[in-house]
Amino acid sequence: MAGNSKRVIIHLQSTEGSGYRYTITKNKRLHPDRMELRKYDPVLKKHVIFKETK
Repeated sequence: MAGNSKRVIIHLQSTEGSGYRYTITKNKRLHPDRMELRKYDPVLKKHVIFKETK
């Protein structure tokens, strides 16, 4: 990534306790709050809510 990029790398942790994480980037200017996305958890084999962690 470019050094002056407005995007930052974040981790999304499963809320169901499987321990699975996604690593994505987000634009801090457009999404300043913590993100919540519904994504597939391969450990549980179903879609669950993933929340942004530090």
